[in-house]
Amino acid sequence: MNKEQIKEYTARVAQANRTELVVIIYELILDSIKAGEMCYNEGDPDAGAENIRKAQAYLQELKGSLDPQYELSGQLRQLYRYVNEQLLLTTIRQKPVHLDSACEVIHGLMDSFAEIAKQDTSGPVMANSQEVYAGLTYGRRALDEVLMNENEGSRGFRA
Repeated sequence: MNKEQIKEYTARVAQANRTELVVIIYELILDSIKAGEMCYNEGDPDAGAENIRKAQAYLQELKGSLDPQYELSGQLRQLYRYVNEQLLLTTIRQKPVHLDSACEVIHGLMDSFAEIAKQDTSGPVMANSQEVYAGLTYGRRALDEVLMNENEGSRGFRA
């Protein structure tokens, strides 16, 4: 992931509610799988394995946040296990194994959660973060992000 992508994800996470965070994690999983597959296809198994491990870590985060009191959690756990098995096979064989079907599962889940996120009216999880505004500034075609917060002193923890 390049610096621009990291910056974009950071801004999105700062403004996201719980459901949007799940969608962002799905996007991170897909990005890591695609990067890993590309590295394997280009003959760089070490970088490929590293990207696949990142996808597994994101998947583990989702799996750990499941609430077992809901029936849906069991079904999601099974889907996450299937995707993890495909990622594990890819790492062991050092070549892409069924990554397209793993991505298909994640895409389906991401699309479902994106629909739910449209209906989620809860506020951002990060309450004391700066707001991000994007707009054209100074240059004719330069897009710049501006962080603005009137109560700059209210960020973080107070002792």
